[in-house]
Amino acid sequence: MHLVPAPRELRPAPAGEAPFVLGPETRVAADAASGTTARWLSSVLGAATGLPLPPAGAGGEGTVTLRVDERLAARGPEAYELTVDATGVLIEGGGPAGVFWGAGTLRQLLGPAAFRRAPLHDGPWTVPPVRVVDAPRFRWRGMLLDVARHFMPKDGVLRYIDLLAAHKLNVLHLHLTDDQGWRIQIRRYPRLTEVGSWRARSRIGLGDAASWDERPHGGYYTQDDLREIVAHAAARHVTVVPEIDVPGHSQAAIAAYPELGNADVVDTSALAPWDRWGISRNVLNVSDATLEFYENVLTEVLEVFPSEYVHLGGDECPKDQWRASPAAQRRLGKLGLADEDELQSWFVRHFDRWLADRGRRLVGWDEILDGGLAPGAVVASWQGYAGGVTAARAGHDVVMCPEQHTYLDWRQAEGPDEPVPIAHVRTLEDVYRFEPVPDSLSEAEAAHVIGVQANVWTETTDSARAVDYLAFPRLAAFAEVAWRPLPPPAERDFADFERRMDAAHYARLDALGVEYRPPSGPRPWQRRPGVPGRPREGRPPVR
Repeated sequence: MHLVPAPRELRPAPAGEAPFVLGPETRVAADAASGTTARWLSSVLGAATGLPLPPAGAGGEGTVTLRVDERLAARGPEAYELTVDATGVLIEGGGPAGVFWGAGTLRQLLGPAAFRRAPLHDGPWTVPPVRVVDAPRFRWRGMLLDVARHFMPKDGVLRYIDLLAAHKLNVLHLHLTDDQGWRIQIRRYPRLTEVGSWRARSRIGLGDAASWDERPHGGYYTQDDLREIVAHAAARHVTVVPEIDVPGHSQAAIAAYPELGNADVVDTSALAPWDRWGISRNVLNVSDATLEFYENVLTEVLEVFPSEYVHLGGDECPKDQWRASPAAQRRLGKLGLADEDELQSWFVRHFDRWLADRGRRLVGWDEILDGGLAPGAVVASWQGYAGGVTAARAGHDVVMCPEQHTYLDWRQAEGPDEPVPIAHVRTLEDVYRFEPVPDSLSEAEAAHVIGVQANVWTETTDSARAVDYLAFPRLAAFAEVAWRPLPPPAERDFADFERRMDAAHYARLDALGVEYRPPSGPRPWQRRPGVPGRPREGRPPVR
């Protein structure tokens, strides 16, 4: 049946039992808690099959029935059971999310054509008789999408939410601000998007071989755009976690409002959104006015995003300007802090308290450990496992996203035709053998690892098709690691995963229009600049 991610238990019926057939008389019945999923299922399967799939008042023969069952709640709200026989389909969940994931499994059982937007044939549409018992390993199963370095229009973000949901991933971490661009409308501060959302040009590639694209690049999401994105995600049980990066990675904001920078050290009025990659030396100052500015920004962010978690970055903050700034040094001395690391910790702790007072939780990259960890903060451990281990041992929740395993902008093979090869090779098999919880953690400490996340940074990807190439098929392997308890890495059956991909899942990705990297290597238009077959020299094609 070739499910991805594979469920915990899959029990095919004995040979000879008849499948369930979706037909013109098939109806979809749902309890009150499952109504949104029923509408989603009827919509996607109706489009793919051409069948009406109207609602039914109650379950019965020939019906797809969706309902929450308190019996499953002990296994968690995302647990589900799916039972198929010739008379119908029953999907029961520990909560509405579990029902949705069960409906996603039903869609996979119908075959790759069930992922298309129009019917390819008249049927029959059959579901094999089977029983699936399933629940996720982690409650945070995420992907970061960097829309700050290269802006992805709203429709592309909506599409990625659908792709996450199709793989039972439930967090979209939206990286909205950085040195190179500010992507969220803040009504109180219009220059953040008027100035901060556009840069004059972009660097193409990395290192000595890089060149310039002289076209301006930019864009931003209105608050209504983002509310639409949040609502679209919520209907698919995906949480959108916004990231507003402070106090580093902030040059676009300083370009819009120069008073946010260290004007006693540099001429901040001359700054523009950065046109290079890497780490800008221009960081926020530590004045009360800057704290108030970002409190006002976050007030509007919280109005748009209902997520319990708000990511505030906290990473890669150079301290040179603070060391040289008389104002920063006065602040450091007045607070009785030992050094600039503690000054950053003070800055982050301020917003940890501010968010906690509003019922939210701060998430930060593992540099927030430097100088002392904010009491309620969640650590996203990207510099290997060390930060996550330290945080978990101190009783803090952790999302594991070590760059060595989960950075999907890293190249996928050694071949010279890989587009803009970055860092070390991380193959599909490498991702499949990623183990999020280090053996060094005790059982109690390991319980603080609330989830895992794959990160797709976009310095070298300026289009949706380029993001597809980096993310897939590796995101499918990551999704299985995030969803299903697996044996130790060396014992994992990667050959079985490959068989399921070859037998069905690549065809599902084709149906969804995903321009993944084929197992045989990049297609002609996916190749590195200068390799024969690439249609445009110097940059990937733009949709």
